[in-house]
Amino acid sequence: MNAVAVLHPGEMGAAIGACLVARGLRVAWASDGRSAATRSRAAAAGIEDLGSIKRALGAADIVLSVCPPHGALALAREVAGLGFRGIYVDANAISPGSARNVGRVVEKAGASFVDGGIIGPPPVEGGRSRMYLSGARADEVAALFAGSNLHAVPLQGPPGAASALKACYAGWTKGATALLAAIRTLAEVEGVDAALLAEWKLSQPELEKRSEVVTVQARKAWRWIGEMEEIAASFETAGLPSGFHRAAADIYRKLEAFKDGDAPPALGEVTAAIRRGARRKAPPGEKRRRSAKREPRPKARFKFGTAAKRLGSAKRA
Repeated sequence: MNAVAVLHPGEMGAAIGACLVARGLRVAWASDGRSAATRSRAAAAGIEDLGSIKRALGAADIVLSVCPPHGALALAREVAGLGFRGIYVDANAISPGSARNVGRVVEKAGASFVDGGIIGPPPVEGGRSRMYLSGARADEVAALFAGSNLHAVPLQGPPGAASALKACYAGWTKGATALLAAIRTLAEVEGVDAALLAEWKLSQPELEKRSEVVTVQARKAWRWIGEMEEIAASFETAGLPSGFHRAAADIYRKLEAFKDGDAPPALGEVTAAIRRGARRKAPPGEKRRRSAKREPRPKARFKFGTAAKRLGSAKRA
């Protein structure tokens, strides 16, 4: 195997492509319909532009899918529809169930499927990023990255195992970022933010800094909405509660406006965005009291019986 098609080289995909280029492989992509920023990243990484996906697939032994989670299945269907029969690696942040669906699509068209899960930042330097792989040909794919900035780790498990590991990992890291952002927002709403920080310094000294990570990540939050929904689906499939990560998706959805910003927003801007559009609800006791005040006096109920029948007869007479 000596040619890989990367679909589509965003920050992560371009950096992974650069790892393969450095290993001496031919790496191609399809620029049709892609942005100028994507074209610039691909060129800087040394990835060859073949224009259309059809041409890129025709030159490739392996397809590496790196795209937002909501596009993973659609991209697999497009590749399958073009008759690709090599190795299809889905390295997207999707649930194990979604990964297996992708596998069924590409395998039906004659391709081999390898499930991937990336942990860490784009691999522009060594020792920080890993791609876990599962499936029958995971070892072959892992060998392509030997000695590169991306450490590829084959797992002893079927397709879905790599995505499950990624879901568990990101369920904590990105889920905790959303939870802490919501906590700081609640503390601000209730006027206890300073007191919370003072208590954290005494009992949880790492949390103040950890709670501000959301400012650095806010510009990427739009990409994490689908990932949190996929993690929620992973929990549901396992028979576990999924509400927390659906709430995390809502938090990140409120931060979409920071996409492509020139600089990270301040924490106050982040909490303001989370609060925007939210309506503060009355405490349960207060709500009951208010309802009681508005409640009209109950009307006397008419009892159906002998007296009622006599009254009805009198009225008709």
